[in-house]
Amino acid sequence: MREDTKALQVRGAAQSGTASQERGASRTGEASQARSAPRTGAAPQVRSAAQAKTASQARPSQQSAASEEKIRSQKASALSAGKQEESRSPEKTSGKKKKKASLPEEVIVLDHVVKSYSTGAPALNGISLKVKRGEFVFIVGDSGSGKSTLIKLLLRELLPTEGGITVNGTNVVRLRRRKIPKFRRGIGVVFQDFRLLKDRNVYDNVAFAQLIIQAKARDIRKNVPMMLSLVGLAGKYKAKPKQLSGGEQQRVALARALVNNPPILLADEPTGNLDPKNSWEIMKLLEEINEKGTTVLVVTHNREIVNAMKKRVITMKKGVIVSDEEQGAYIDED
Repeated sequence: MREDTKALQVRGAAQSGTASQERGASRTGEASQARSAPRTGAAPQVRSAAQAKTASQARPSQQSAASEEKIRSQKASALSAGKQEESRSPEKTSGKKKKKASLPEEVIVLDHVVKSYSTGAPALNGISLKVKRGEFVFIVGDSGSGKSTLIKLLLRELLPTEGGITVNGTNVVRLRRRKIPKFRRGIGVVFQDFRLLKDRNVYDNVAFAQLIIQAKARDIRKNVPMMLSLVGLAGKYKAKPKQLSGGEQQRVALARALVNNPPILLADEPTGNLDPKNSWEIMKLLEEINEKGTTVLVVTHNREIVNAMKKRVITMKKGVIVSDEEQGAYIDED
């Protein structure tokens, strides 16, 4: 009996231990599963979120890289286009320079020119003349020899009765009336009687020539003082013509004739109303202007100056050219 009772106790304890172990194992397994389940589920979610974030960051980065590449490509194209434009620009500029440099070597050409007035007497009787660019030429002769008529023909104030005239490459005979003002911009003129605007000061007299060609205000402010300095009147820009001597007035007239930088300067008796000292000063100015490239044509009676300067001298008499000499002299024709 005791042995049976003891055996029953042992089996009961064993069963109890086994059940306890099973319950503990079950609890341990559940707890382990409970702990592992959240960790296992959270990890994929974290990785998934990280991957999504990385992908979202990668997409803008890729878009930004594409935009930067596009911008770099556009800049490269613009730079290439700019270089091509620069490479073309010199050609255009050189073309313009060539066109300007292609002005005729002979800036004044008269071909068998005849000019008759209403009386029928010819002022010019079949003269032919060529003046090269950069020359300094004296035209001399007695009163009535045709010198003033020649100047008026060159300025297109008169038309020839016969013959051809070309000035600065322009056919003066065929020149339309509306184009005459523009044509005259290429010729500076100085007269014996100055022809200054008496109601305006020195500065305004010179600036007037710039206003005619519609020069910009800043160019006028630059060019006028420069020309007045060239003729030695920088300090008298506020003076009126009546406050100046004859020589000073002629200097103003010369500055006005040159302020538009004409290729040809015509001087009709520029020293006729001046004393010897002022006459020489004006002629020295004309020579300096000629040395800078301007073609100078001077009509004069001043024998001393012509003989001393040794320039080209064309002598006229009764409408014809009787002498044309390099380094010539004043010739009396009886």
